[in-house]
Amino acid sequence: MTKAPWVNKSGAGVDLDAEAFGGRINEALLHEAVRAELNARRQGSAATLTRARVRGGGAKPWRQKGTGRARAGSIRSPIWTGGGVVFGPQPRHYTVKVNRKARRAALRSALSVHAERGSVAVLDGGAFDAPATKSAAQALAKWGQPPPTLVVLGEDEVAAAKSFRNLAGVSVLPSTATGVADLIGAASLVLSEAALGELTARAKGEKQAVEGA
Repeated sequence: MTKAPWVNKSGAGVDLDAEAFGGRINEALLHEAVRAELNARRQGSAATLTRARVRGGGAKPWRQKGTGRARAGSIRSPIWTGGGVVFGPQPRHYTVKVNRKARRAALRSALSVHAERGSVAVLDGGAFDAPATKSAAQALAKWGQPPPTLVVLGEDEVAAAKSFRNLAGVSVLPSTATGVADLIGAASLVLSEAALGELTARAKGEKQAVEGA
């Protein structure tokens, strides 16, 4: 069974769940899940005014015939400066549906990527009674993995989060908000014991284990 080293305390390592961290890496599912997550983060609020919504233009600029100029019905025509936009962006959503089993399989693949290349370690979140950025930096330096590093913590591990969040090349996320895109986008992964339990439960579909993670 794969073992993950401790970041900030001595020990032989922590056993990683074989189902969550030792599965087959499915690149197609990874691509699908990352695409869906990144699309879901888009606001989709870009909007332009059509000729019907631009202010003004109610009167015909000049009479239809006799001026020698081209016919014009409104100064807010798309061919006029200040006119409406044709086929411009309108508010929309970019959501792409991914089935639940596919999401879990993608999460297992992302965790297995880190386990396979040895870029995952377990953090003793209880070691941080108070914020200590220096201790966090020393722990990562001793581990020796390249950035960017993703640190995933439990909801209550505030001191540990404050210790890592100001380090360059380090991102800190709660386990409940960590997605496949976050895991794949990191070169190295640090999990607290609580976050390890949460992600393992999510990857295996065990809802009852989330509460105790």
